[in-house]
Amino acid sequence: MLSAFTRPAWLALAALLGLVASARAEEPFYKGKRLTLLINFAAGGPTDIEGRLFAKYLVKHIDGQPGMIVQNMDGAGGLIGAQYLGEVAPKDGTVVGYLSGSAWLYVSDPDRWRVDFRKYEFVAYQPGTTVHYMRTDVPPGMHAPADIAKAQGLIAGGLSADTSKDLRLRLALDMLGVPYKYVTGYRSSPPARLALQRGEISMFSESPPSYRSVVEPSLVKSGEAMPVFYDEVADPPPPQKQLEGLTIPSFPQLHREIKGALPSGRLFEAYRVLYDMNSTLQRMIALPPGTPPAALAALRSAIEGLDADKDFAAEATRTIEFAPDYPTAPDMSQQVRAMMVATPQMRDFINDYMRNPPKR
Repeated sequence: MLSAFTRPAWLALAALLGLVASARAEEPFYKGKRLTLLINFAAGGPTDIEGRLFAKYLVKHIDGQPGMIVQNMDGAGGLIGAQYLGEVAPKDGTVVGYLSGSAWLYVSDPDRWRVDFRKYEFVAYQPGTTVHYMRTDVPPGMHAPADIAKAQGLIAGGLSADTSKDLRLRLALDMLGVPYKYVTGYRSSPPARLALQRGEISMFSESPPSYRSVVEPSLVKSGEAMPVFYDEVADPPPPQKQLEGLTIPSFPQLHREIKGALPSGRLFEAYRVLYDMNSTLQRMIALPPGTPPAALAALRSAIEGLDADKDFAAEATRTIEFAPDYPTAPDMSQQVRAMMVATPQMRDFINDYMRNPPKR
């Protein structure tokens, strides 16, 4: 039993310790921490351009003002960086993935993920599309998008055979009946773009950030390249903020111009599955499984601030000519997991197409 003399002192000490614990509990989760944004493609590509803008302004909205660094980890069409996030990165909220193209990489072959991608924690996503462009000197000379129907010796370049972007380009060319050779394995957009400039490939695909900031002002304005179509399944296409001001036909529009009818059939069903998944989940803001809920809540709040940040919108518009939106919600993980689905039959069909393309 405490003596009358010591008991008040113990009560005061207990009260003081309680106040300290309460103050620490109320401190921002990221106070005194350093945050790493892991981008699963190399520097200079569309994911990197967008991701660095995202990092620059996101940190301003994170309560506690943590430090922020950006780390690129490319390879295998984005698979290496996406898997590293779940397998190796610390699960304390200090590493956040800015991932591109990962949804289909998971759905196409879940067994190759040692850590189930559906168990990652998802904070936000960013919808988008892809612009497919080609050299204008492809014989007999390309002057308008529909001229691709006459193309001879076309070489389509890509990142990896199983990426959604590569598959959509190949499916589109097959539906249009364009003979082509397919060369893949470029680690990111910049080396593939350089290969196109050198004439090693004659067609490639990029999302609007790098198309607007690099391809259009350099390759298109110089006449070296021209856009052919952008990925879409609806006709007429809905407004696409990322493409405002660009005169590029959607894939259904181009198909109708060349073939006289809208696309249909099994190849278009596969294209639609890939499009529906990629157009919604083009970019995914993710953390490893087991990340503390306080980290997720802090990042959701910061992304809400980013979406309303006029300075972010202004710089993004100057840099990539549109301001990305990042939908976020407390149940975002459940929402994203529900989107990453395909029927076994369609998954098998696309995987078989990937390995055994139709004879041309």
